[in-house]
Amino acid sequence: MATVELTQQNLETTVTGSEIVLIDFWAGWCGPCRMFGPVYERASERHPDIVFGKVDTEAQPELAGAFRISSIPTLMAVRDRTVLYAQPGALPPQALEELIARIRSVDMDEARGGAVRTAGPR
Repeated sequence: MATVELTQQNLETTVTGSEIVLIDFWAGWCGPCRMFGPVYERASERHPDIVFGKVDTEAQPELAGAFRISSIPTLMAVRDRTVLYAQPGALPPQALEELIARIRSVDMDEARGGAVRTAGPR
């Protein structure tokens, strides 16, 4: 599955309509973002059951602000509308695969009982 451009118009329906959503906050002028892009795209092809979204922080400054994105690239992982991961920095392919495996293995009943944020602006 190819990556999906996320905007204010489709973010909520994408997150609420999908079990797992990875969100890459990026910008075209960002060197690490450009290096991470192909890694992210290849992962999207290996995991067609996951939505791989991209938020262009230049085109969607309101979304970047709502999520308090201060460094790019920032990768966010949402499962069942719960943010399980949100960290800046480009991941190498193996680290991205390990993150995906960890997100898949989370006991969501346990995660909801802990200090885990729900998806959406802070």
